[in-house]
Amino acid sequence: MQGFDKLLVWCRAHKLVLDLYRLTARFPADERFGIVAQLRRAASSVPANIAEGARRDGRADYARMLSIAQGSLTETQYFVLLSRDLGYLAPEAADTYFDEINQIARMLHALRLKVLHPS
Repeated sequence: MQGFDKLLVWCRAHKLVLDLYRLTARFPADERFGIVAQLRRAASSVPANIAEGARRDGRADYARMLSIAQGSLTETQYFVLLSRDLGYLAPEAADTYFDEINQIARMLHALRLKVLHPS
């Protein structure tokens, strides 16, 4: 398998993390240890797990790490939704993040299937 940083899904997940870090820098200061920390942790876990999985010895381990990345992505989606509902994020901006999260989710699913069932 190619290096993790050459995978389009990793590149897009990494960009999402960068975007969310910039976004949450504008959140209220009293959220620093709340939603800001949670959203950043969940989002950064996605590319981190893709990277870790790419260096695992077996396909099953790699697929497991991709599943963990999928779970973290779903957690990220929830915190974007919460940010929207708390008024920290405009609905239109949230929709843009939801679209990107859904694209990354599809890419992760496809990569996991490829890892488990190489052709």
